[in-house]
Amino acid sequence: MSQVYSKTRLRLVLLLLTALALPFVVGTAGLVYYYLKFARIVQQKLSGERWLVPSRLYSRPLQLRAGMPLPPARFVKILNGLKYEQRGASVGAGQFSLRDKAIVFQPRPGPDAADEPVVARFEKDKLLELRGEKSKRPYLTQTLEPELVTYLYDESREKRRFIKYEELPDHLVKAVLAIEDRRFFSHPGLDPLRIVGAAIKNVRAESYIQGGSTITQQLVKNFFLTPERTIRRKAQEAMIAFILERSAAKQEILELYLNEIYLGQTGSFSINGMGEAARMYFHKDVANVSLPEAALLAGMIQSPNPYNPQRHPKRATERRNIVLRAMAEAGFIDDKTCSQAMGEPIKIEESGKGEEAPYFVDLVKTQLKERGKHAERYQSLTTENLSIYTSLDLNLQAIAQEALQTGLEQVDKMVKRKDHPPAQGALIALEPKTGAVVALVGGRSYGASQYNRATTAKRQPGSTFKPFVYLTAFEATFDDPSLPPITPATVVDDVPAVFFYENKEYIPENYEGEYGGRVTLRRALSRSHNVATVKVAEMVGFNRIADMWSKRLKINDNVKPYPAVSLGAFEVTPLEMATAYNILANGGLKVAPVTVLKVTDQGGRTIDRDRVKELERPVHEESVFLVTSILHSVFTEGTAAGAHAMGFKLEAAGKTGTTNDMRDAWFAGFTPDLLCVVWVGFDDNSPLNLSGARAALPIWVDFMKNALEGVEPTPFEVPSENIVFFEIDKTNGLLANPNCPKTTQEAFIAGTQPHERCRMH
Repeated sequence: MSQVYSKTRLRLVLLLLTALALPFVVGTAGLVYYYLKFARIVQQKLSGERWLVPSRLYSRPLQLRAGMPLPPARFVKILNGLKYEQRGASVGAGQFSLRDKAIVFQPRPGPDAADEPVVARFEKDKLLELRGEKSKRPYLTQTLEPELVTYLYDESREKRRFIKYEELPDHLVKAVLAIEDRRFFSHPGLDPLRIVGAAIKNVRAESYIQGGSTITQQLVKNFFLTPERTIRRKAQEAMIAFILERSAAKQEILELYLNEIYLGQTGSFSINGMGEAARMYFHKDVANVSLPEAALLAGMIQSPNPYNPQRHPKRATERRNIVLRAMAEAGFIDDKTCSQAMGEPIKIEESGKGEEAPYFVDLVKTQLKERGKHAERYQSLTTENLSIYTSLDLNLQAIAQEALQTGLEQVDKMVKRKDHPPAQGALIALEPKTGAVVALVGGRSYGASQYNRATTAKRQPGSTFKPFVYLTAFEATFDDPSLPPITPATVVDDVPAVFFYENKEYIPENYEGEYGGRVTLRRALSRSHNVATVKVAEMVGFNRIADMWSKRLKINDNVKPYPAVSLGAFEVTPLEMATAYNILANGGLKVAPVTVLKVTDQGGRTIDRDRVKELERPVHEESVFLVTSILHSVFTEGTAAGAHAMGFKLEAAGKTGTTNDMRDAWFAGFTPDLLCVVWVGFDDNSPLNLSGARAALPIWVDFMKNALEGVEPTPFEVPSENIVFFEIDKTNGLLANPNCPKTTQEAFIAGTQPHERCRMH
């Protein structure tokens, strides 16, 4: 007898089977869809963004020399910055070791590099000598390679130093695995055992001490997704982690992770990755961190700010010790090593000293984007993988930052206003002959204010402009030979006077109401007499003064032909003032300030370099020599005479600057080897009530005496032709006779010397 199924029953069976199969089919399709979608995202990240390496900015090579100011700790930091490997005893090329009052290092091969280990001995934060460890021969200098200053990122303000897996010390890898993911090298991206184990540990400890996510999942959250806490996001995280493990090797995943993790904050920057964290907290290359330091960094991963050793050393120590115990528990270190490491105190280096020159870096980024045919490529510095070699001297930068910081702290103490904000300042230093900007500080704290006062702040230069009034007067000898010659011995009346221009009165006053009577131009400029300077400007014409600055020197167009301009009543930036003073330091040649020396692409090919242009000579060498000679007198008998008592004893030329309302204090000065301009004032332009000699000169002296220590001084050169010297009476500028009580050798452009002999004595 045959069995017959009813149509109704058959439909019910089919509907039931469909209902049961449909979710499976839809789910499988959805899973395949999302797998393919996320696989494509992973592949794009790994093959694309992962290799979009930011451009790197390098300092110029550091030349070591006996006598230079260089604390041992700073030298160790420099060697770490150059990725020198720290060793215990013998060293080879690219390695160093620490000895008693000495550091032994062997430079990497280079033009003047020693082919043996070199012993650097120190005394009182100075490099005493460089001597071969084997040959015992003294080395006058040793030049180290350019140091990486920073990677150039976007406006996210992240600091990161890329490291390869091979550069990581074994104990750092093990510290991270012990506390974050012990089965990292064996699980497929997800670790159910870890999730259960972490939950049990947290319950027992009655606090959150361990997370359940694997390193792969953490990387996915930070690198591929946003840190959103939802079930859907956790599911995506798990799937992408699974896909990532199929797309990249374990070492690649760990390398990405250790370059990506957030490890704290310094000022306005976030610290990302182990490379930057090792540099920031220990001033070390990541390869040189010790076991306790590695454990501390690994412990910070879970919660960087609460475990920041600079702000919470006790809490950071406790967390470090948890990591060390976890390493022992995992069998990565033995109990004895664990106990010894736990007994070591945390030694954290100070951050924020300015060695990385953030204001300088900002200037370079701005200038690159305005730079000729490569300007378009420089718009994307964050992904172009360029190497940018600059003029920055990191040792001088550190000296500059310390000098400005110390000087501004002293200014704060001298300011008599009770409610005054912190005084601000700027310092820029450059090499006269090349124009290389070797140090630049745009304020006392980049973290507090990224406003670059060295390049952007327009303030009145006050008396620092006066040398260009006298330069114009001496140039008049060449411009119009029919004019009576004006020389350093020319006498003017420094007495209260009224000047008229365009039917307006101008009544300048000398500083503190002191007048010199009949004075020579040398005395007028070296003592910074205001009335005498305006009279000199009147003699040559205010139009000539304005044209000198704007048209001949081409500094800026802010100078207008009014009497007050003679005393610096217009606006200028410290960088512009440095550009102008560099014309004096170079004997009348204009050498523009330079920051970028060379740019190479990822293949090492030079795509851009600073090209030496045909130098302009806007003014005569002889006129500049006369001004420089007088500015030397500023140190010997003028407003900067106190520099000698502050410890500066080199031959130099310079000028103090104080605006009439005491809002700005300046000092600009130079030796043949180094030029430095310092500005001090308040950001709100309120009166500082301190002169340039009190507020700016001490900062200039502090920087220059340290920057030039150990440098063989270069004398100022006298032009080979057209300059003559005569003995004159200092009081009247006439040729001296044997009875004159105060005489001096004065310089003149040939033919402009006085012909009348003194009859007063």
